[in-house]
Amino acid sequence: MDRAQKEKVVEELGQIFESSGVVVVAHYAGLTVAEMQVLRARMSEAGGSVRVAKNKLAKIALEGKPCESISGLLTGMTVLAYSEDPVAAAKVVQDYTKENAKLVVLGGAMGSSALDPAGVKAVAAMPSRDELIAQVVSCIGAPASNIAGAIGAPASNIAGILSTLEEREAA
Repeated sequence: MDRAQKEKVVEELGQIFESSGVVVVAHYAGLTVAEMQVLRARMSEAGGSVRVAKNKLAKIALEGKPCESISGLLTGMTVLAYSEDPVAAAKVVQDYTKENAKLVVLGGAMGSSALDPAGVKAVAAMPSRDELIAQVVSCIGAPASNIAGAIGAPASNIAGILSTLEEREAA
């Protein structure tokens, strides 16, 4: 890899570190190409990405970034999993480690906060952005449906009383 290519990789990694909601660092020694493809596919479905980069270039890209504290994790065969959603990458990696012990979470970063493996696990347990939006929408929608039911209830009650009175008169 020549200098221009290295500079391009450093620039790309710098953008990843700045724009990602979460970055998870893991060792992937022993993963086959097929297993890595499965991880990449799952991450893509969740709206994230997986990147293998030279640790030295990643450390250069981390300089001056909010998540610079994770540079100590970049030793050995590391893979970076990242997503704009602060939960998606952590969820996918954590789920994948349950079925494939070869992927070992070292830690990560959420903004300027460094995460240890337990921190990544805690982030993975949080609801995703889409789940939070669905919860908020359901909370907002519930009172509206209750109001509609309350407004319609008296009319329904009156109709029931009238039909009962008609039945009594007819009998």
